[in-house]
Amino acid sequence: MQTIVIALGGNALQEAKGPATAEAQLAVVKKTCALIAPLARDNRVLVVHGNGPQVGRIVLQNEHATPITPAMPFDVCGAMSQGLIGYHLQQGLSEALQDAGIGKTAVTVLTQVVVDANDPGFQNPTKPIGPFYTQEEAEQIAGEKGYTVREDAGRGWRRVVASPDPVRIVELSAIRALSDAGFVPVCVGGGGIPVVEAPDGTLAGTAAVIDKDLAAERLAEDVNADTLLILTAVERISTCYGRPDQQDLARMSVQQAEQYIREGHFAPGSMLPKVQAALRFVKSGPGRRAIVTSLEKAAEALQGRAGTELTA
Repeated sequence: MQTIVIALGGNALQEAKGPATAEAQLAVVKKTCALIAPLARDNRVLVVHGNGPQVGRIVLQNEHATPITPAMPFDVCGAMSQGLIGYHLQQGLSEALQDAGIGKTAVTVLTQVVVDANDPGFQNPTKPIGPFYTQEEAEQIAGEKGYTVREDAGRGWRRVVASPDPVRIVELSAIRALSDAGFVPVCVGGGGIPVVEAPDGTLAGTAAVIDKDLAAERLAEDVNADTLLILTAVERISTCYGRPDQQDLARMSVQQAEQYIREGHFAPGSMLPKVQAALRFVKSGPGRRAIVTSLEKAAEALQGRAGTELTA
């Protein structure tokens, strides 16, 4: 039995142009769960998910409601997003597991992840959250609210926040215990709730979003996973993406990946963190493999028939 950590991309939680309602998200999540539940039949599976659009909307809801009730800080909004997405995933996954005749249950773990207060990410916000805007809209919002905004991989403009590196998963022992007992943990949601650890061991939330692919890699290392499976909107990693000379890659060595990163083939906030996470995992120990592919090709990719596999 292999241990697989699955990192779900935003397309696994909501349609890009669909309504941002709870009902619409749950419908998409149930389709996602029907595709990933069979992977748990003969494997130990742990699920990590993103939260960029959801936490962005929660922040907006909080801000607009300030005349009525105080807004919650960013780390609390992150915890809220873990709860709502985890609720949908554990409902959808448990239902899909039952339908597939797999005697396992999904359970959500509200997960804190320690970050370094001196991480350079706090000085250079890069993590997109919330809805897309035109450049004019983004600049107006930035002026009104003091947000940092950036263009996001050709898709529009978004607010960006700090994205520090994950250092330690606080609830790791609980996640391990659930996995060992045969549950499917939904954990480290949105990269985890970012917290800073004081010298006395106490934790305090901080305004940031940890990249979910890097957090999934941290989890994969810590549970000694065999495979890190990163699911996104495309079947394979490409060089020269979107150009006439685009090349889709079935295999990519560590050396090739590092060269492609230096050459700027992967967009920050999009494919770059996925490649970085895959690299870290493959380099972290012998026999470990990382695969980047689409949700629809997940099962085929595990069998070597789809996706991009990184090799040492």
